Amino acid sequence: MTARLFEPLTLDALELENRILIAPMCQYSARAGEASDWHMMHLGHLAMSGAGLLTLEATAVSPEARITDWDLGLYDDATERALARVLGAIRDYAPIPVCIQIAHAGRKASSAAPWSGGQQIPPDSPHGWRTEAPSAIPHGEGEVLPHALDAADLKRVRAEFVATARRAVRLGIEAVELHGAHGYLLHQFLSPLSNERTDAYGGSLQNRMRFPLEVFEAVREVVPAGSPVWMRVSATDWVEEGWDLDETVEFAQALKGRGAPAIHVSTGGLSTRQSIQLGPGYQVPFAERIRAETGLTTIAVGLITEPRQAEAILQEGRADAISLARAMLYDPRWPWHAAAELGARVRAPKQYWRSQPRAFKDLFKDTAFGQR
Repeated sequence: MTARLFEPLTLDALELENRILIAPMCQYSARAGEASDWHMMHLGHLAMSGAGLLTLEATAVSPEARITDWDLGLYDDATERALARVLGAIRDYAPIPVCIQIAHAGRKASSAAPWSGGQQIPPDSPHGWRTEAPSAIPHGEGEVLPHALDAADLKRVRAEFVATARRAVRLGIEAVELHGAHGYLLHQFLSPLSNERTDAYGGSLQNRMRFPLEVFEAVREVVPAGSPVWMRVSATDWVEEGWDLDETVEFAQALKGRGAPAIHVSTGGLSTRQSIQLGPGYQVPFAERIRAETGLTTIAVGLITEPRQAEAILQEGRADAISLARAMLYDPRWPWHAAAELGARVRAPKQYWRSQPRAFKDLFKDTAFGQR
């Protein structure tokens, strides 16, 4: 029996060779939003992994939308040119489809890189700026209050998401994921902990969902038919009275009704008061319920590290695809090793065909090799 992990997956008209998705992972290595040589090495490495889809790290829609001053952006001609250079190199050697995660950090912007502590950088300091959010509520105690977005600001931010999506389409990127998780701007609108607005964008669940859904609709409109657009969500804030799974199910239904073929299910990131009980696959139950109640193709993520663990999640119908982050950084050939363990086949670059182990003579697809 073919391992479910290595069965094809179709999202709208995009066909993936398998159900291993490389999750977006911030690298904090861009320069003025521009992809650097680090991205060439990092993404080039992952593009040869044999995974079904490569998702670019959270890519900001404006300079102010970046988490840090070193985040990747796609908001002007310079950032577009820099990313085009990296994607061009990848496509020369690896046929993997590419997804972009379009993002706005909201009140979690203007941060130091994680290896520098990750704390907020004040607006008047180098590498810092005034953040913006649904309400003037800081992420952490003692932080500078974000600017509360007014009606004109909302129109501007929507337009920035659309402009970034248009640039992604121009770059030939095959899929779009909107970042609605981990306490960033779209998640900030969803959660009552960060959204205390009294207009049409705050209060009731329908009002809190309004702006993220407007952004989704606007992006969906400019991405060609057949190219999938979906959202990554945090299914719970892990805080009492915060955003929760029941609300996420309703939000997922709304996304489905607007043309999303899938949903990427994570958790947390919005509040410093979150209390998470970590364990292998700790977020999978959230994906499982969303899948059962919405019928959306569901992508599970979170401490999924072993091939048989990933395979069991799919075999048990708890999710439709597996998203890997840290496991891929630790082992960029994870899909090769998973295919070997599960008796499946995977695509590898021809330059590496000679590495196929003797014990797995049929591991790599479409190989041919001769030498005199």
